[in-house]
Formats: sequence, structure tokens, C-alpha cells
Amino acid sequence: MFSHVLRTVGARARPHVVTAFSLGGFFLNPSRHSSSTAYLLRTPPASAPREVPTPLVFVSSSGWDAKSRDGMSTYASWYAERGYTCLEIDLAKPRDVATSEALMKHYESELASHIRTLAIPFAPVIVSRAGSTLIAQTYISSHPATGLLLISPPPSNAVAPPGLLPTPLPEFDFEPRFPCAVMCTQREQGALEENRLWRDPDVHKIVVEDERAVVGQEGVVKIEQWLDEIGV
Repeated sequence: MFSHVLRTVGARARPHVVTAFSLGGFFLNPSRHSSSTAYLLRTPPASAPREVPTPLVFVSSSGWDAKSRDGMSTYASWYAERGYTCLEIDLAKPRDVATSEALMKHYESELASHIRTLAIPFAPVIVSRAGSTLIAQTYISSHPATGLLLISPPPSNAVAPPGLLPTPLPEFDFEPRFPCAVMCTQREQGALEENRLWRDPDVHKIVVEDERAVVGQEGVVKIEQWLDEIGV
């Protein structure tokens, strides 16, 4: 069954495939909770207007930051209908991690391992929200990606939401030499003026009206416009 899922990524003409599974085995109910990392793979239906070779990977860790998963299923479902292969990865919260750097390294290793296991043929666009933007930036510091979209990231690691990081986490210093975008609401925009990526003139900024717009028509359309601009 696992090999069947991998084959669906590369098939040229096929029906819409939605497959959910965890490290403990496959399951058919996408809402099932598991103590292990969970996946939901969506491939474009035959009715999609095109088939995009670059996949979108939606990263979250709901057991660590519940907000990180908000809207990810909505995005993945919408973009799959538009022709994108979409993979949701909800990373399990690790146990007994003493430092924030160890926590991020654990998440980085897990994310890299799962992306390799799925044999994605092209470097993905990584999409993350809230706390999981820290995971995405850790990953992107050492691994290839076609693009990076951070939704409502903390203005800096030093002001990440209380309870997420057990110890201070050094600020990221990777150079955004690949397409990057930061998305936020109008209310969040002021705080993000201190975010180093937001201050970078080469990083695309997406501002939507409010939380509902993030995963509503305004948000998904603006994200797709950015994907078109970077050639995905």
C-alpha cells in the first residue's frame, strides 16, 4: 500500500487520491489522532486545470502548538483541486527534550526523514504557521526547498509564545536566497516590523484582513498569486 501512495505522486492521469497515514500504519480517517507523526497526502483530481510538479508541504505540530495546524487542511484541499500535490505533515511532539535547539533539531530530522521517505521528486515549497514556522526555518537552514511561506511567525525567537521553547533559541541567520514570503493579518503587521525576514526587501509580504481571511478566499488567492510569481 505504501508503494501505491508513492506512485500516485508521479502518475500523470489519475483520480483524486487522499491518503492518510501515520508512522504506525495507514488509516482512512484524516481526523484520527495518533501519538506518532501523521500525514495526509492529496494529489490533484483529473478535473484540475493543470498538474504542478513542485509539491506543497504543510508542516505543523499540533501537539506542540495547536495553532500551527489551523487552516492546513483547508489549504491542502484547495490547492490540490488547483493541481498541486499537497502533503500535510503533523509532527509528533517529542518527549524529554531539554533545550530548544535540541527540540528544533529533532523536528528538523523528523521532517527531513519523512520528506525523503515519500520520495518527492522536486524540492517542495514549505508552508507553516505560528510555532511551526520555527520548524520550517530550522529545516530550510540545511535542506533544499523551492520556496518558504511563513504564516503569522513570531516577530523573533525571543518572543515566541510562552511554553513553546524550553530555553532561549538563537535567532535564525540563513540567507533567503530562494523565494520566501511572510503572511500575516493587518493586526499582526505592526509586530512583524521587527521580524528580520519581514524587513528583507526581497521577501514577499502578504497581508490579509483578519484571521478568517488567512484561510479564506483572500488568503488562498494571494498565496497562489505568489506561487505563480515564483514559477511554481
